[in-house]
Amino acid sequence: MSVRVRFAPSPTGKLHVGSARTALFNWFFAKHHHGTFILRIEDTDQKRSNPAFLDDIYASLKFLDIRADEGPYFQSQRLSIYQEHVKKLLALGTAVEQDGAVMFNVPPGQVTFQDLLRGPITVDTTLFETLVLMKSDGQPTYNFACVVDDALMTISHVIRGDDHIANTPKQVVLYQALGFPLPIFAHIPLIVGADRARLSKRFGATSVDEYRQVGYLPEAFVNYLALLGWAPGGNRELVSPQEIIELFDLARVRKAAAQFDQRKLDWLNGQYLKRTPVPILADLLAERLIAKGLLTSSYDRPRFERIAALLQGRLRVLEDIEEEHLFFFQDPPVYQDEAVNQFLTPEGVAPRLLALKERLSRLSTFETSVLEETTRAMIAEQQLQSKELIHPVRVAVTGRAVSPPLFEVMSILGKDAVLQRLEYAATTLAKGMNRSTR
Repeated sequence: MSVRVRFAPSPTGKLHVGSARTALFNWFFAKHHHGTFILRIEDTDQKRSNPAFLDDIYASLKFLDIRADEGPYFQSQRLSIYQEHVKKLLALGTAVEQDGAVMFNVPPGQVTFQDLLRGPITVDTTLFETLVLMKSDGQPTYNFACVVDDALMTISHVIRGDDHIANTPKQVVLYQALGFPLPIFAHIPLIVGADRARLSKRFGATSVDEYRQVGYLPEAFVNYLALLGWAPGGNRELVSPQEIIELFDLARVRKAAAQFDQRKLDWLNGQYLKRTPVPILADLLAERLIAKGLLTSSYDRPRFERIAALLQGRLRVLEDIEEEHLFFFQDPPVYQDEAVNQFLTPEGVAPRLLALKERLSRLSTFETSVLEETTRAMIAEQQLQSKELIHPVRVAVTGRAVSPPLFEVMSILGKDAVLQRLEYAATTLAKGMNRSTR
């Protein structure tokens, strides 16, 4: 059998994480079997459809590196096809017109379909509500258009969320009425939040775009979504898209709902960031900062690569660079009020900062090792505890109580910036005057 699958989103909202996972499972299945992946846009709801949401679907699929082999097809452009098949059912007497709509007379009895994950499922058709084929506004209903499109596009496997299980028996009777062969159905588990309910904004972001904007790497995001309901075997967690394609098998898809774990996604993304070559990571970070006006396009490339290398093991997402490390790009930095109060205002801090500034000003090189040696020599001479000088210096030069390794940070910032910040911290912040807050 030639494998042909489809992903059929509606442009009525941003692409949901659950829909993205469905798209990926279809993509993996098609590529594993050297089959065809079709993109179909279900846009018959003209009131709710929005071109901006269509653009979001395209951007999200590009982010996931999913490329359609066929399509996109638009249901809004296939109205004559649906009308043609409605006429067949009207002629057969299995459909009737009623108040401008076309209704399907469901024959009483039982309908059974085979689900790849759950086995045979049997439903009593007397439990169905009335099946509408065409609404009074002339637009086809979801179930009818879906059956016609899947049949005419010779879809071999319908892989979709298990929230569609209730639709499938209704579609089966329409397949039978139209004389179409049934595809193979596979209903994959939904993604749920920490409350075990369907993933919603209550537990964070729900659209692919939100994750793309804050700086999750595509490979990490795809890897994580693949693990929601599927396992590669061997307790593996880092699996490349190509490996997933090679290993993907619907038999390994679990029936139980998959819980979205933000901490697991963050950890996985951090692992991918650590494996990203520094020049590429620098490009990704610089692109974000330039777009936000925090870095000029003529930035110092060697210096920026030092920053990328220093932050590589500390980043959760790319956004962390503008959330936690802007002191590299803002002068003066934004000082955290709590850090200033705790580390700069105690008695004796200001003279120490000025004394260190004087020592550093005499240095002919600002290398990391020299900075550390000079600072620790002063600590020893004045019989201080390390934290009595290092913590205030950290706040003085970064504005924060926590930062990457201090002496490497100081070396990257450079002599002029460090001396200016030590002076400002000692003469202004340590005295509690004109303090900016965050």
